[in-house]
Amino acid sequence: MTPRDASEPNGSRWSDLDRPPLNITALRRGLVREGGLWSEVEIVQRTGSTNSDLVARAAEGGAAEGAVLVAEEQTAGRGRLDRQWTAPPRSGLFFSVLLKPGEVPVARWGWLPLLTGVAVATGLARAAGVDTALKWPNDLLVTVGGEERKAGGILAERAGDDGVVIGVGINVTLKEDELPVPTAGSLALAGAVSTDRDPLLRAVLRSLEEWYGKWRAAGGDPGVSGLQEAYAAGCATLGREVRAELPGDRAVVGEAVAVDGDGRLVLATGEGVQEPVGAGDIVHLRPA
Repeated sequence: MTPRDASEPNGSRWSDLDRPPLNITALRRGLVREGGLWSEVEIVQRTGSTNSDLVARAAEGGAAEGAVLVAEEQTAGRGRLDRQWTAPPRSGLFFSVLLKPGEVPVARWGWLPLLTGVAVATGLARAAGVDTALKWPNDLLVTVGGEERKAGGILAERAGDDGVVIGVGINVTLKEDELPVPTAGSLALAGAVSTDRDPLLRAVLRSLEEWYGKWRAAGGDPGVSGLQEAYAAGCATLGREVRAELPGDRAVVGEAVAVDGDGRLVLATGEGVQEPVGAGDIVHLRPA
């Protein structure tokens, strides 16, 4: 018998039957194996931010590479530039993983959030039947009613000297009236063939393990590992006129023509200059 929790609607933690809890036993059985990347899987009912929790745990030496922390609800989830990411309990996948790519030069670690984007898009295509595009550098886009909408995001943070924690948030079953902003979307709204979060999470993490293994085996080289080509193929930003809003209140407008070997977005400006952008907000100004 599940204990009643007065903080939940109707006093029951599982009152929303359309949003059942994740099955920790099945997830561990499907993901944690000898010789595999994932060393542990933990699910918490509610936390502020899985990224903050896992970064703190890694700093204390309490987490090994391949630790996965999943929250059924995040109350202070963060995107880039410390933007808030909130969603109803059990309406999405909110998780963080700890990676320690020690043999890869630190200069190439900037590819990890882009690698995660490729892995998430690949996993969701397999398990949800949804075509997920990537907006540089770390947004996951789906098509709802002919419009591109953001259904997820990725946030990477250093964890000590040897680790990176990567957080992923994906809207799975959010309905139109639950969206935080009109430009948001979800897998359900994009016509997913499945919104069962257990196989979705397994598919995404297996895809991430596969791509991380290729990239690490290639010493982090995005060309040799196939990562640079795969990212470019799935990137909705390339071929578009965009505005890059850069630190220091500077903006650059141009056509996004490439993602270079350092993972930067290359813009061809009206002045005939190709300018690489390594950080900043990207606004799509017209369709590809």
